[in-house]
Amino acid sequence: MTSLAGLAAAALAVPALAASPSTAAPALDSHSSHVSTAATRAAYVGSPQDEAATKAFYDAVMKSARAKMAKQAKSGQKVTAVTVTYAVDAPTFASQIASSSSIWNSSVSNVKLVEGSNYDFYYTEGNDPRGSYASTDGHGSGYVFIDYAQAQEYDSTRITAHETGHVLGLPDHYSGPCSELMSGGGPGPSCTNPYPDATERSKVNALWANGFANAAGKAAFHISK
Repeated sequence: MTSLAGLAAAALAVPALAASPSTAAPALDSHSSHVSTAATRAAYVGSPQDEAATKAFYDAVMKSARAKMAKQAKSGQKVTAVTVTYAVDAPTFASQIASSSSIWNSSVSNVKLVEGSNYDFYYTEGNDPRGSYASTDGHGSGYVFIDYAQAQEYDSTRITAHETGHVLGLPDHYSGPCSELMSGGGPGPSCTNPYPDATERSKVNALWANGFANAAGKAAFHISK
């Protein structure tokens, strides 16, 4: 199994509205049977631990990407883009996840997102006062958590595409305008843009040009202060 590890981050803290009868359950990776705990999840306030965990996540991305490329090359296949595979355990947001993947796949050429087995990371959902975030279970599996209440206040496709941007190596830029996907919740709830701008597209293509990412940053969907 290949899996992403260490993406730490944190969430936009919004009141836990009664968006769903479900409660925030820790994400469970069916491959490993390890449940995420607070010890392996980043708080919504940035910290040195967040940055260290994020670097570990990117290191895992590089390792997974190189392994896939090597296997393809060995079999004689021509590698034109690195494939990052994801699984969906977030039925409420299945269409938003599909849209996010489609947006990124049409925006960049050196890396492609594909839903399937033997996944590198997965999406899950629930209620959490910290909002949406990306995290690790501490056992080699990364996931993106989408919060019901936050997705009611903010555009859920933008949230999903933003978090996926972290998977592809982009850091946050909360002070940016709505036209920047990685500005996250900075521009406020009225911003519904789910598309990366030209600079963000260029950065992702550069990061994955040789089949690996070498950037680091903290991942989160925050409101700017």
